[in-house]
Amino acid sequence: MIAVEARRVTRFFGVYAALRKASFTVEAGACMALLGRNGAGKTTLLRLLAGLHAPSEGSLMVFGADPTRAETRRAIGFLGHGSGLYDELSAEENLLLAARVARITDASETVRRWLVRVQLDRVAGNRPHEFSRGMRQRLALARVLIGKPRLLLLDEPLTALDDRATQMVRGLLEEAIATGATLLMSTHHLSEGMQLASQVLLLDRGGVAYCGERTPAMLADPGSVYTLCGERA
Repeated sequence: MIAVEARRVTRFFGVYAALRKASFTVEAGACMALLGRNGAGKTTLLRLLAGLHAPSEGSLMVFGADPTRAETRRAIGFLGHGSGLYDELSAEENLLLAARVARITDASETVRRWLVRVQLDRVAGNRPHEFSRGMRQRLALARVLIGKPRLLLLDEPLTALDDRATQMVRGLLEEAIATGATLLMSTHHLSEGMQLASQVLLLDRGGVAYCGERTPAMLADPGSVYTLCGERA
């Protein structure tokens, strides 16, 4: 089954093309590392897939449907550069809200379990603005994962995490993939990204420079992905 299908997707902002005729597919259950230098179009692509924008040209489908439709967006979990947290609510209240939106019946118990899993149970009553950046990132990831979305779109999810927290987040993502979720993750943490990924999508100046399997060579030397894939200088 195809989770994501892009056909010659272009997205303009004014006269600037952030994406240029990008075509690729992602199989359901895959983990795709979304790579590219700053300005390559990674965030734009994730926001299009999350249904926050529509392509200027071309077509984009998520599980065979338009991602801007409300019923499609319910199958998508998106973590962008902003955390999506409400600073006027406590950590526990943020997750309770997400659980209720996801129509989880045992919301209170589910929230308690997630607070433990992301090691925030001792500060459950505190508000996100009191947290370090890494703590906010862990809470934001729990907010996305709690509803068990079929498609996870994560924009730099390992940012601001220490080694211990990075391993914890990696474990959560591995579990999501093992239970059938499809993951697209942009990252500059190439080593961690390559260890998780089954596929690689490399963007260069808004276009697709490479889309395919993550090779043993990429795993052995993650930084070589740019030359291995023939990205333009």
